[in-house]
Amino acid sequence: MIIEQPVAVEFKRFKDEFVNSLSSSTLKLQSALDKIMLSTGKHIRPLLVLLTAKACGKITDNSINSSVLLELLHTASLVHDDVIDNTKERRGIPSLNAFFDNRVSVLVGDYILSSALIRSIQTGDIRIMQLVSEVGRALSEGEIRQLEVVENIVLDEDSYLQVIKKKTAMLISACTEIGAITSGASEETIADCRELGEYLGYCFQIKDDIFDYYSDIKIGKPTGNDIIEGKVTLPLLYVLRGTNHVDTSRYLQIIEERDFSPKHIEELIAFAKANGGIEYAEKRMDEFKAKAKEVLYRLPDSPARESLLLLADYIIERKK
Repeated sequence: MIIEQPVAVEFKRFKDEFVNSLSSSTLKLQSALDKIMLSTGKHIRPLLVLLTAKACGKITDNSINSSVLLELLHTASLVHDDVIDNTKERRGIPSLNAFFDNRVSVLVGDYILSSALIRSIQTGDIRIMQLVSEVGRALSEGEIRQLEVVENIVLDEDSYLQVIKKKTAMLISACTEIGAITSGASEETIADCRELGEYLGYCFQIKDDIFDYYSDIKIGKPTGNDIIEGKVTLPLLYVLRGTNHVDTSRYLQIIEERDFSPKHIEELIAFAKANGGIEYAEKRMDEFKAKAKEVLYRLPDSPARESLLLLADYIIERKK
């Protein structure tokens, strides 16, 4: 079964409206928007909106509108993230700030964010407007919290999960919650869908973090990039705090001194892999997936629910 099959018609409508949303009469802005369109992914977030709406009852015009605005919000956050992290490549394609300077990139991100907010108003639903505003604030808080964690070398799993909740899980949770809202679902079902999205969000970010420990051109993300930025993600975090390895103090010193030479990056990655860091991260990811599926089984059996179950599997099995 193709995951998007139950919502194929509506997903096509989303794609058309998303493209139309990324347009401007300003030549430089349009050039930047065209480059962004070349690097868009599989649109997992709008797919979650549509599949959740269908699984909860029906897809409405507001479901489509919300799928577009949430992907716009996600796109704006990626543009800003690339500026913050000085990232020059995304999914194997040069990022926007690799073509333009940071001034243009920030302004383009602001333009896309404003387009998302306009769409949220067009839904006419105060709950959607509030959720989108809360997510926008959480994304900023998550980035700043991550900077604090890096600066203060906070190495505990709770802090790690707090960061990824704000940076990733809340947006994905908004997708499933808004999908339920636009379908006219009950308050109980809306709460279930909010929980579903949060669990999937944890899965998504942990999987992204695992990618950083492998070299694969398809991912479009250099091995060890997170560590170079001082971000200690779950695989390395686990072995630094969860093992009594004789060399742990030495690796902690490398992180404290921010001595991220290529040799040290290679050593830190090897240390995480050799001491069960990847296996632990995968275990935590599987636990969150199991919780997500437990929530999904509360929804009525349907092709859309089956696609959501498949999507949960895809999130942790994807190759990039």
